[in-house]
Amino acid sequence: MKLKLSLGIAANPRTRPIIEGMVKPEGIDFIPSVVDVAELFWRQMKFADFDVSEMSVSSLMVMKAHGDEDWVGLPIFTTRRFFHTNTWVRKDAGIETPADLKGKRIGVPEYQQTAALWTRGAFEHEWGVSPREMTFHMERIATHSHAGATDFKPPPGVTIHFMPPEKSIGSMMASGELDVAICYNQKKTLIDRSLVDLANHPDIKPMFADNNVEGARYRNKTGLLPINHGIVIRRKVLEKHPWAALNILAAFNEANAIADRQRIEHNEYYFATGIIPPEAAAAVRQPLIHHGVAANRKVLETIAAYSFEQGLTPRLMKIEELFAKSTLNQ
Repeated sequence: MKLKLSLGIAANPRTRPIIEGMVKPEGIDFIPSVVDVAELFWRQMKFADFDVSEMSVSSLMVMKAHGDEDWVGLPIFTTRRFFHTNTWVRKDAGIETPADLKGKRIGVPEYQQTAALWTRGAFEHEWGVSPREMTFHMERIATHSHAGATDFKPPPGVTIHFMPPEKSIGSMMASGELDVAICYNQKKTLIDRSLVDLANHPDIKPMFADNNVEGARYRNKTGLLPINHGIVIRRKVLEKHPWAALNILAAFNEANAIADRQRIEHNEYYFATGIIPPEAAAAVRQPLIHHGVAANRKVLETIAAYSFEQGLTPRLMKIEELFAKSTLNQ
């Protein structure tokens, strides 16, 4: 008889084969719920809604550092991108590069969230701007936030104001009460509420003239493709069924391979016609994302260092503390 586990997950090309049942972990039947990630993480940390779920890597480190052992990480990384490029600035704020962020008012959905952690890390290590040199305004309220679920306190020396519920990052950017928005989510969910279209607002512009160019520069310099989300499994489930960790990892690896095949097949016409030139085609045909600790150790060690450096975790977290033992050599 197969093990039945509830699964909380967001939909993207690398998770759809799991959600749609095209790929199933050996010995496991998932009961999937597709949930917006911000809401999903809050529900999982606050109410433990699912046996297996996507999870903020930053919040996983925070929970582990403070003794929460209810969840065990699996090195499955469902979202990766250059998060610091999702930065919007007011045109009248005198900001031309991230070096100009000192003394500015920054709007962020959740100070603790992984995307914000990576963004602050990039600002500090690439442009020399410490979180302590900015003022943060957090949109999510205590009862509906990762911070509220983990009893987050602002790190020493960091100023964080909590927005009143009648305001949002979008409204405060439009009114001039904020200079900068990072990790901006233009949608209304149980925990987010910004609806202003910053991309088309006459007083607002992106921090970087070309986000793709900046992403490529950052990747070439640092070698990093930042990880945002991982997967967690309930410890009680794993203790009773220790084989589940590697079976789930294998299934997500298979789903990942399907996503890569579909991406390459979609581009074959462009390869054949030369629209994608041969020198680029070879690179595009390579797998873009790899799960597992071994392929991602540098990225994981970097985010652990940023978390400690920024005061989210009271000590430097070890990779071995975060993930199931059976997955550490994968």
